[in-house]
Amino acid sequence: RIYGVIRGIGSSSDGKATSVYAPRPQGQELALRRAYAGAGYGPETVELGEAHGTATKAGDVPEFTALNAVFGEQAEGERQWCALGSIKSQIGHTKSAAGAAGLFKILMGLHHKVLPPTIQVELPSSKLPPMAESPFYINTRARPWISDGCQPRRASVSSFGFGGSNFH
Repeated sequence: RIYGVIRGIGSSSDGKATSVYAPRPQGQELALRRAYAGAGYGPETVELGEAHGTATKAGDVPEFTALNAVFGEQAEGERQWCALGSIKSQIGHTKSAAGAAGLFKILMGLHHKVLPPTIQVELPSSKLPPMAESPFYINTRARPWISDGCQPRRASVSSFGFGGSNFH
């Protein structure tokens, strides 16, 4: 069975930074841009984003800043059209398997035609820029995910690692 097709992969390195635990939004943004360039479509067509989402100030603020920059510039003023979640709120941080766990969540959502919820999260951190002014909303319950026929259902997965390795 084919549950999904990966159209683009973007990677980057933050290079020399302040520490291995302090990701940089510029590096994550570069990985996002490379992924969508390789995919041949823009992030404005993505309806579900699986964030790396470590629930830490050091990780979530740079990630949301990068996602908001890349998705926001394509959305032309549209707000809260893309569900955003992270599997980590359900299973914890799986270290090197985090990206694979996020990919599995996305594939099951595609297969079952359901926007999967992110549990144990009601409100985003107050350290993040205002979610209501972004392209994203936190999906806290399962919702039907049916294509309108104009384009296929699309999702993305971010996975960021130690030393500034960024993948989308």
